[in-house]
Amino acid sequence: MLLIGTCSTAQAAEPSALGFMDGSTLDVLSRNFFLQNDYRSPSPANKSYKQEWAQGFIATFVSGFTPGNVGFGVDAHGFFGLKLDGGKGRSGTGLLPLDADGRGESDFSSAGGALKLRTSRTTLVYGEMTVETPVFDTADKRLQPEYATGLLLDSQEFDDVHLQAGHFTAFKNQDTSTSKGDFSGYGVSTATGDISFLGAQLFEDQPLGGALYASELSDTWRQYYANLHLKRSGLFLDSNVYHTQDYGNAVAGGIDNTAYSLSGKYTLGAQGFTLAYQKIHGDTPFDFVGGDSIYLANSIKYADFNGAGERSWQARYDLDLGAFGVPGLKFMTRYVTGRGIDGTHAPQGGAYNPFDPDTGQFVPQQGNGGRHWERDIDLHYTVQSGPAKDLSVQVSQVTHRANSAQGGDDIDRVYIVVEYPLKLGRF
Repeated sequence: MLLIGTCSTAQAAEPSALGFMDGSTLDVLSRNFFLQNDYRSPSPANKSYKQEWAQGFIATFVSGFTPGNVGFGVDAHGFFGLKLDGGKGRSGTGLLPLDADGRGESDFSSAGGALKLRTSRTTLVYGEMTVETPVFDTADKRLQPEYATGLLLDSQEFDDVHLQAGHFTAFKNQDTSTSKGDFSGYGVSTATGDISFLGAQLFEDQPLGGALYASELSDTWRQYYANLHLKRSGLFLDSNVYHTQDYGNAVAGGIDNTAYSLSGKYTLGAQGFTLAYQKIHGDTPFDFVGGDSIYLANSIKYADFNGAGERSWQARYDLDLGAFGVPGLKFMTRYVTGRGIDGTHAPQGGAYNPFDPDTGQFVPQQGNGGRHWERDIDLHYTVQSGPAKDLSVQVSQVTHRANSAQGGDDIDRVYIVVEYPLKLGRF
């Protein structure tokens, strides 16, 4: 994965030069989302079938900066979601919040904003925002994006060095209206308080580049990340490595693991061929909070292939059908298989091997000999011209199968997502 560490509120220098209003933009994204989960094994909620259909609108205002050595600005966003279909027996896809009876809410909304200041090539933002870094990354995988509330510093004062630092204390999940929820990971969550990080993207615009980051989830773990990638004509090589170590009160239990992935993509005309390998070293899974805070190659649509001791392989094929007379139409399919999972050695009493008072035993999240596979098929079309320009339609099918030691679901999933951006432009 080519790293792009950004924040929606940390903009380029152009709005600063244009001024507060002249540099402001207002965009509205219409997102229509259909999601169907067909469980082929008992699901955690004892439902064999979940299906919901909803319409969302995401409004984003980004201001420029006031004139002067230090410029000030304001960013804001608003969301409104409306249920189109989905009863109590089919709820729980993550598109809609649930009411007291377990039904998807008929509608929900939220709003947030951030204050920002800019000097030279450095921006400081405080408030609610989306974040993109390898150690903390809010996701945009359902009707509403995830948001985090806190402080973000984004600086490019030095050529070929893009510095970022952040501290976040409140979180808004994809199916909630408030920013006081917790982000959950594989076995941990932000319920203990906050997450902080510091890092840099290096030589982003060069053929050879990389990144170094460190993060801290309060009283849980410290995590370190490194990336090295090479871009050549038709070839992209990428490597990622994380090391996670418990600290403080270690509320998730003892953690000491290293996760890495290696991938290579070769592009030949309209076709792309990708191979990847991923390995988790340690007695606990690789963990993260925030829906996209895992930049390993085999973290895909349903599974992350991040079990304790797991090794996994990926084969992927991409095709740009614009070369065959259908501009804007793209096809992707991939297959990932994971083996060697053994969660039975996770420290007893921790998040990955908790004590069950009903049985009087410790119950690890995963057993010994866990294995699973996932196949994704994706077709994506974007209108290239005319009144509907930039309208996109994505149809995706996901199949995941696992044995009991892996601990995941046997599931067939279908996504249909229609998006239309209303770019209202500058003021």
